Amino acid sequence: MFWSLTGLACRGTDMTTYRALIVGTGIGGLATALRLHDIGWETVMVERAAERRSPGYFIALFGTGRAAAERLGILDAIGNRLGDDTRNYDIDRSGRRRPGMGHGDLPGAPRLVLRGDIESSLFDAVVPWAEIRYATTPVGLIEHADGVDVALSTTTGTGKTEVSERFDLVVGADGLRSTVRRLHFGPDEEFLRPFHHMIGATILRRPVAGFSAGDGFVLAEPGRSAWVFAFANHQPGVLFNYRTTDEEAEFGRPSAESIRRAFGPEPLGPVLEDLVQQFEAADDVLFDAAYQVKMPSWHTDRVVLLGDSAWSLTLYSGMGASSALAGADLLGTTLQRNPGAPARALREWEQKLRPFIGTVQTAAHKDLVMFVPRTRRDRTTRTITLNLLRNPITKRVMNKAIAQQFREKSMDVAGA
Repeated sequence: MFWSLTGLACRGTDMTTYRALIVGTGIGGLATALRLHDIGWETVMVERAAERRSPGYFIALFGTGRAAAERLGILDAIGNRLGDDTRNYDIDRSGRRRPGMGHGDLPGAPRLVLRGDIESSLFDAVVPWAEIRYATTPVGLIEHADGVDVALSTTTGTGKTEVSERFDLVVGADGLRSTVRRLHFGPDEEFLRPFHHMIGATILRRPVAGFSAGDGFVLAEPGRSAWVFAFANHQPGVLFNYRTTDEEAEFGRPSAESIRRAFGPEPLGPVLEDLVQQFEAADDVLFDAAYQVKMPSWHTDRVVLLGDSAWSLTLYSGMGASSALAGADLLGTTLQRNPGAPARALREWEQKLRPFIGTVQTAAHKDLVMFVPRTRRDRTTRTITLNLLRNPITKRVMNKAIAQQFREKSMDVAGA
């Protein structure tokens, strides 16, 4: 252990405080700030947005994420929005329904939460001591043997100001289109791997006509699907998914129009029509293409990427939030083990984390057909799989198989 109760870390014979810049105030950035504070580091967080983000959409928190959240001391605060009276259905365009399966029925019993549940829990833990600068982004980054010089630009009501500061470590936790990655590692096109699928999400203002607030459902057709997630004490959320061969064309139209086209030319029917209308009227929506990030390395000696900036598992993996929490937790552990040697700490961190991330990235491609069946055969296979998972006996068998598949990799992530 290299830190004292005063928060001072020993660098050679000097007693100095290590200082990290964390770019991005999402789950990965906040979790990193909390973990580094725990080991005696000083952190500065910068966020390109002018204020905190909206509560966001739905997240499944699986075992790896739950374990990391517990080690970070925020698991109880995150809670669980899976309601005891939630009912799930598979439906068709006419609204005809049959029993279906929700996220709570999946192997591993994930928690269903909002992104904001996790971010708020982390924010409340760091805000007493955190330095957070909004409307601020790095515009230049030069790495040296003994530190990183970063030019930071802040937008104010009167224009922009720029300062240069030195840090012992820079953590890029600034999302799929990371500024840190672009400045230090290369342009987006070198690392973004398209899934050729579009996603649209928002929180509904009210339940769909004919359904209650506790009803979740899936409408899945070849090449497209609509999911509605039911939350306890919260309005439902909707997620549209569809396959495309031309992402630029999808972005070239209003998002609701692109979704209508993707579910045409057939009439939408009452349920889809209601969902698209609510999406179109929503104040806050997500509409984007799905990408994974593939990089030969996530770090240099004093600059590291974390979460979507480094690996972007996509929502089809269900592990984005879990991997960000686990990656931040492990980063603090390896830095604590290697005082004054960030390059060694980052090598150890990536060696332990990369096998797990690789496994989940591969699984995301396989699990995609559960979200968006490509063919009628995929749709039939999905129905059979869901029926098996609803059976208590086969569900236990599949739980064990999946747990065994990830056990060794997950232990490495938590690897002490």
